[in-house]
Amino acid sequence: MQDNFQDTPQRTSPFDAIRHVDERGNEYWSARELYKMLGYSSWQKFQFAIEQAKKSCENSGYAASDHFNLQVKMVALGSGAKRKTEDYHLSRYACYLVVQNADSEKPIVALGQTYCAVQTRKQELAEQLAALPEDQRRLVYRSEMAAWNQHRDQLALFEGSPDESL
Repeated sequence: MQDNFQDTPQRTSPFDAIRHVDERGNEYWSARELYKMLGYSSWQKFQFAIEQAKKSCENSGYAASDHFNLQVKMVALGSGAKRKTEDYHLSRYACYLVVQNADSEKPIVALGQTYCAVQTRKQELAEQLAALPEDQRRLVYRSEMAAWNQHRDQLALFEGSPDESL
């Protein structure tokens, strides 16, 4: 059976676009990149969201240090001097917490909050599906394929496809 999904363009969310993977294969997001993407004008204004997210993490029973990895780098200034700059490598969980605690008046933050909710739901569904016995998983896949085929057939009729086999 030919894979027809290859021609479908893959959309990358802005959040996935700034995702990094370290040398051990662990994914992380740079808080410095995230604050700019979320429309904050300064690092100092963004730090409130980070601190709130760290509190949420601790209040949920997790160690903030496991999810908010402080990085200190030396950066060159225009004068040739160097100074220390802080950044955090955020786990996926920390990134979600930061977005949830960011300024929701900013449209990109509201989009990010929706993205986090959708990704969380996708993960929940994947875990539920994986927990099913194989025969039940097959029924789920068969049902999804039937719905996909019906949708495809409706599109073909709408488009006036000359191919009667659809």
